[in-house]
Amino acid sequence: NRSIHLNVTAEELTKRRAEMEAKGSSAWLPTEKRSRVVSSALKAYAALTTSADRGAIRDVSQLSKL
Repeated sequence: NRSIHLNVTAEELTKRRAEMEAKGSSAWLPTEKRSRVVSSALKAYAALTTSADRGAIRDVSQLSKL
């Protein structure tokens, strides 16, 4: 069994959550836009792969959605 132990009080976590939720729709998102190059292979993988909750398997039927 693996676990993570935080050296942060419950009060501090509550305060941080409240601050984040006060941001509304921009909460829990990166504060800065990062630039990165996405390869053609990664774009193809993303277009043909199901979401993780469905097993992240290749689904060629998604080609018709492109």
